[in-house]
Parts: sequence; C-alpha cells; structure tokens
Amino acid sequence: MLSHNFCGSPRLQSGVYHEHVMQRGIEQGIEQGARQMSTDNTLATLEARFPEADVNALKPKLEAIEDLNRLKALNLNASLATSFRQFQEQLEAELA
Repeated sequence: MLSHNFCGSPRLQSGVYHEHVMQRGIEQGIEQGARQMSTDNTLATLEARFPEADVNALKPKLEAIEDLNRLKALNLNASLATSFRQFQEQLEAELA
C-alpha cells in the first residue's frame, strides 16, 4: 500500500503560501483604508471647527503617521482642541 503525503507537495505549499500572501495584502489594505479614513475625518473636523486655518497643510504630516491608534487619538484631539494652533502643537509632539 502506497502512502502519499500531499501536505509536502510543492503545489500545495505554493497554494498555502499564495493564500497567506493574499490574506496579508487584504489586511494591509484594510489598515491603510482605516488610516486614510482617520486622516480624512481629522481634516474634516479641523476644517469645520477652524475654517480660517490652512488645514490641508497638515495632510502630509498626518499621512506620515502609520499607527492607527495615534491617528485615532489625533482625531479626538481635533474635536477637543481649543484652537488650530493647539492641535498643530499636539501633532508636532506626536511626530517628535
């Protein structure tokens, strides 16, 4: 009686690897979308609260932040800051 080990076949290993790579790519895409949404929401909040400020000047700085939790905290800070300057200072502190 012959025994076949399909788990070790190159085709199966390649398929599992491909599936893993695809799953990781999907996860990265979701996280990137969440970061972009958080950045957009922060900018929209700042534009609504401080219409006279040059809010779009902050976009590159916000986009440079990769940690989603930091972006979420900044989004909350955009709602609570007493001035645009205060938010800018908080952002600069995050980037330091």
